[in-house]
Amino acid sequence: MRRPGQFAGWAAKQKLQRAEILFSALYRKDDDLNMMKKKITSLFLALVLAAAMTGCSSSDNNSSPSSQASSGTESSSVSSAVSSTPGVPAEDSSQPSPESAASGEKIRVAALKGPTAMGLVKLMDDNDHSEAPQYDFSIYASPDEITPKLVQGELDLAAVPANLASVLYNKTEGKIQVLAVNTLGVLYIVESGDSVNTVEDLRGRTIFASGKGSTPEYALNYMLSQNGIDPEKDVSIEWRSEHSECVAALASTENAVAMLPQPFATTALTKNENIRIALDMTKEWEKLAQDNGSPTTLITGVAVARTDFVQQNPEAVKKFLEEYSSSVTYVTEQNDAAAELVGNYDIVTAEVAKKALPQCNITFLSGSDMKDKLSSYLSVLFEQNPQAVGGKLPADDFYYAG
Repeated sequence: MRRPGQFAGWAAKQKLQRAEILFSALYRKDDDLNMMKKKITSLFLALVLAAAMTGCSSSDNNSSPSSQASSGTESSSVSSAVSSTPGVPAEDSSQPSPESAASGEKIRVAALKGPTAMGLVKLMDDNDHSEAPQYDFSIYASPDEITPKLVQGELDLAAVPANLASVLYNKTEGKIQVLAVNTLGVLYIVESGDSVNTVEDLRGRTIFASGKGSTPEYALNYMLSQNGIDPEKDVSIEWRSEHSECVAALASTENAVAMLPQPFATTALTKNENIRIALDMTKEWEKLAQDNGSPTTLITGVAVARTDFVQQNPEAVKKFLEEYSSSVTYVTEQNDAAAELVGNYDIVTAEVAKKALPQCNITFLSGSDMKDKLSSYLSVLFEQNPQAVGGKLPADDFYYAG
């Protein structure tokens, strides 16, 4: 790749070549006329060269510190690492520094369309009905829509998958911090029938699932292997790209089961009365943890923030977490009213939300409790595949202490 100065020099040569071609057409056989035209040409070319060299010098000397740094080895290696993660772009050094919440700007918060957004609905509703709204909430369908905005400073806070928070922390070298765990496990084993009551009952079965290469696969493999079932030999796992494909395959395949997340599992149950929830994978995970003396649990989502935003706005972050905790309490205790709010924000229909909310494992864990459970969970993922958490386990500064 050419540097700015190299590019300017190359451009100057191109100008010279074009000028030579242009003026060569002026030459004729008349020697006197040719001599006069050659002098004019020489003078013109000298002026072009001087202008080009001036531009080249200006490009080299007036480079901003940030643009010079971005060409350095250390900065380039960070950008490459971040860019290698889908949905996580390299940081743009041209981005302005984030505004402080004290300046009167609304705090920009994002969540995913599912359980991670459900716990926020009371806070969202209160904010929308406030005379002075403090937050600007956005709900997205995919983590890939949130991560670029978070890394580039277009969002301040976000609810994201737990392992993605660790990946972002590692890829941005500590510029993302986890504030709280907001959702425990939402994965369930469902079947058409009544033959699965324990993990052992999965032996020899076909399991349809989506999410290969991500948390669902790691969770399923962990649950099976820790119960003495080899995921590669003792069961047949058929991966599908969509949850709906799993339900369709379940209905058409004899002796099969499916792994589905909430609230999709409840949606499937409402559409097919023959489907039932056979196993709660969060409870199965916690049984294993108790047997191993571990504090780990299956974790789906966490609330994160940009580290610089936390440092610049400590009171605003503290207030947000207090309001978030109150919102979660409301959602978990006022099922019907919360379901109506979930429907109002088009996360899922109120009908589905009423049935799904009790099984979405919405929670609020912060401080040492959050750190103990999340660090233990990330360790399990790390043992299966280090890249699932960004290549290494996060350091202590990943966990917001308050």
